[in-house]
Amino acid sequence: MEVLNNYQRKKLDETNDEEFYSDPKFVYHLDANFRQYLSDLYESEISNNSIVLDLMSSWDSYLPKGKNYKKVIGHGLNKQELKKNKIFDSYWIQNFNLNQEIPLDQESVDYCLMVAAWQYLQYPEKITKEISRILSCQGKFIIAFSNRAFWHKAPNIWTESSEEERVQYVRKVLILNGFHEPKIIKKFNEPSLNLFNFLNKDPFYCLIATKK
Repeated sequence: MEVLNNYQRKKLDETNDEEFYSDPKFVYHLDANFRQYLSDLYESEISNNSIVLDLMSSWDSYLPKGKNYKKVIGHGLNKQELKKNKIFDSYWIQNFNLNQEIPLDQESVDYCLMVAAWQYLQYPEKITKEISRILSCQGKFIIAFSNRAFWHKAPNIWTESSEEERVQYVRKVLILNGFHEPKIIKKFNEPSLNLFNFLNKDPFYCLIATKK
C-alpha cells in the first residue's frame, strides 16, 4: 500500500543516483558507537548458518565476524565498494529508485539488513513488499539509521521530518506492506566532557520486523 505522495518522493538532486555513487567512498558514515550498537544487535538477532542479504550496502556490513553464515549477499551501487566487502559471497548492483524488483527467489533469505539507506528510497512501499516476498517465514527485516544523510539525495519525506517522524514513517510503511508491528530501538549517547566523543554522537534508531 502506498504511503508517500509525489511531493514526498521528490528530492533536491534528481539526477541518476548511479552518477553520485560512481566514485567509491571508503569512509564510515556512522560513528564508532553506532557501529558497535549495530554489531551487538546483529550478534543477538541473527542466527548462525543463516542467509543474510545486506541491501544498499558498501565496503563494510558491520556483521559480527565470529558468526557462521550460510551465505551473505550484498547489494549496492558501487562495484568497488562491494568488491572490498570481504564478507559477501556474492553481490549485485541495482538502482532501487529506478527498479524495485529484487532478483531473488521467494522466501530465499533469512535476514534482510538496511543500514543508513532507507532515507534514500523514493519507492519504499514496493521495496518493502519485495523484501516480504524474499524473506523466509521466520525471517527478519532489520533497518538502522541515524540523523546523517546526503541530504540532496534524500526525498522530501526524510528531509522535512523530525527524527521521531522518520521512525514512525518507516514503521507505517512496514505495517502497510507485509510486516507485523516492528520492534523499535532507540539509543542516545550520554553527554561527554571529552570533546572528541561529544562530536561523534550519532543517535541510533532501529526497527526489526517480521513478515505477516
